[in-house]
Amino acid sequence: MTGLPSIGVGKTRFVGEHGEPGAERGSRAPLLDDGEVVGSVLRTQDGVKPVYVSVGHKISLDNACRQVLRLCPSFRQPETTRHADRLARDALKEAL
Repeated sequence: MTGLPSIGVGKTRFVGEHGEPGAERGSRAPLLDDGEVVGSVLRTQDGVKPVYVSVGHKISLDNACRQVLRLCPSFRQPETTRHADRLARDALKEAL
């Protein structure tokens, strides 16, 4: 509806199979489902578990991975996700 680009980033694999990306930040491996590339397994920090990146709307997989790396300067997850998670947890505490 908005026409804005969107991407998906998950901590766990939803579908498909993949090899292990290298241990260095920025290493990736294709995420395959029935032989079709449906995403990338992306290492956002040296030596930490990778995240699973998929395209959403109006963005290529390469660009989505670049944006995820840009949004993960210090931690495994994008700062936008970390911030939203913190706000949700704080709101839940206040509601209880």
